[in-house]
Amino acid sequence: MRPFKVEHLDHVEMFVPDRQEAARWYEERLGLSVLPDYEHWAEDPQGPLMISSDGGKTKLALFTGEPRGDRPTAGFHLVAFLVDGPGFFRFLEHVESHPVFSETGVEVRSLRPRDHGKAFSVYFCDPWGHRLEITTYDNRYVRDRLG
Repeated sequence: MRPFKVEHLDHVEMFVPDRQEAARWYEERLGLSVLPDYEHWAEDPQGPLMISSDGGKTKLALFTGEPRGDRPTAGFHLVAFLVDGPGFFRFLEHVESHPVFSETGVEVRSLRPRDHGKAFSVYFCDPWGHRLEITTYDNRYVRDRLG
């Protein structure tokens, strides 16, 4: 018998003041949209509004409320989203017209890629202070285009 193995990450719970407003922000910035098959869960004020960019394989579960815990990154350090090389550059261009936020809450329209050797990433926050990352393992593609 094969030992137990997790298939993949299902969802990350995030607490926001307004689930619909947060869903709009994530759709405009990252292309995550509300999943109709789970939308009925959000009819309960305590339930999640599920959003995804891959049809529900991986999801963010938006709950109404303030972040829980006694640290600014309570619950998790950050959520990283994977893109291919061209998608990495499309995101950088997209931020010019769809700003994101710095860790200090300042709106930003450009991000500086970090070279991690085998990957490139950019880091930013949503309006509620959740730390986010866009990452790609198409490091040669990105490195060639950054010069």
